[in-house]
Amino acid sequence: MTTTALFWFRRDLRLADNPALAAAAERAGQVVPVFILDDDGDGAWKAGGATRWWLHHSLASLDAALRRVGSRLTLRRGPAAAVIADLIRETGATALYWNRRYDRDSRAADTAIKSDLRARSVDVQSFNGSLLFEPWTVASRSGGSFKVFTPFHKACLAMTSPGTPLAAPDRLRVPPTWPASDALADWRLLPDTPDWAGGLRAAWRPGEPAALQTLARFLDERLAGYVTARDRPDLDGTSRLSPFLAAGNIGPRQIWHAARLAAGRAGATAGRAAEKFLAELVWREFAYHLLYHHEALPEANLRPAFDAFPWQDDRDALRAWQRGRTGVPIVDAGMRQLWQTGWMHNRVRMIVGSFLVKNLLQHWRHGEDWFWDTLVDADLASNAFNWQWIAGSGADAAPYFRIFNPVLQGERFDPTGAYVRTYVPELAALPDGVLHKPWTADAATLSRAGIALGDSYPAPIVDLAASRARALAAFATIRRAAD
Repeated sequence: MTTTALFWFRRDLRLADNPALAAAAERAGQVVPVFILDDDGDGAWKAGGATRWWLHHSLASLDAALRRVGSRLTLRRGPAAAVIADLIRETGATALYWNRRYDRDSRAADTAIKSDLRARSVDVQSFNGSLLFEPWTVASRSGGSFKVFTPFHKACLAMTSPGTPLAAPDRLRVPPTWPASDALADWRLLPDTPDWAGGLRAAWRPGEPAALQTLARFLDERLAGYVTARDRPDLDGTSRLSPFLAAGNIGPRQIWHAARLAAGRAGATAGRAAEKFLAELVWREFAYHLLYHHEALPEANLRPAFDAFPWQDDRDALRAWQRGRTGVPIVDAGMRQLWQTGWMHNRVRMIVGSFLVKNLLQHWRHGEDWFWDTLVDADLASNAFNWQWIAGSGADAAPYFRIFNPVLQGERFDPTGAYVRTYVPELAALPDGVLHKPWTADAATLSRAGIALGDSYPAPIVDLAASRARALAAFATIRRAAD
């Protein structure tokens, strides 16, 4: 008797190195691949606008890949448990396969589905398709979890190397008849009124083929210079793999082994660069480790002392930050890059984050929410972890006195102003010496550049020195409370 299994795609939208899909293909007579759009299944963390755009194109790419191996993608919308029950009834499936999720709400939902289906004699199998090392497998010497990255990193490197990536199936056995499927266009994942995604379309091509090409291009062309170029937003020095990784168009094991192989071919310089690059992959692992062991990470301060922090409620300042109208060029460039392309250079993420939570004293949750909606690489673990890191409220957090000076950061990491001129073109005619601090330019220089501060470009919404002093005083209050 031929057995039928459902394979449930989630944030693993690829065929290669997909452990649960490989197991379903090996063990079941025929496989029905399905993706479920559960609008109410992720609590408050429904997919943001940029993520929905990426999802649409990833699903289209995934369906095309499945058709090349003789299969297709079934789309259903609704509560996941109910949709799965319907599909089991319609297909006669006796098994369900998926790759695991690690946040509190998803784990609870998956546990409930497993319990219900196993009670009805449906075989449910889950796998690790998202991480190098699952959160419970990395433990301190005392057997507990980590709160500092360096020992976590060392513990990961001491573990058995992540397994070799699995090949994509050459062929999937399919049922004689297919269950009904929604049309992807009917889900309206793409913006239309207005269509704000022009910059995303120009910057990205989602899907598994593009992910593999992006990885290969980075390793061939930019890995050797990664250590120095990675901090320069004016250079194309990073991998740009984060949105593909967030959607599961590519898996971390694929990146890990490809980088190791490329470094081995290229020599010592590339080897050092590969280690630095792979440390960023382990940083992502650390975020998931924390999310698993501290379930409220996206909503609550990991350090309770921050519950008493004197955040300011300034909606005008928040709006200026969101729109890239703070009057601080490197901050505005980053926020406009985010809005236009759905992505922001990592160095600039730290700069704009520090400016929001320290110079403006806005709660880190405001930044987390905005990034969740606007980033194509929005990832619950990384987003929460990194915002708490920059705020000082999380694990291994930046020291409270580390307040990025955006002028010095701009001058150091965008020395010719190419990045600012790209995203804040109204400042393009300013000389390099004042580009990152236009408020210091004399009237004649501003006039020659066609700039009227407060009109064509805003004056700074805060004084950097005064706001830094205010932030240090605010941090001092909670330090005294903690002591």
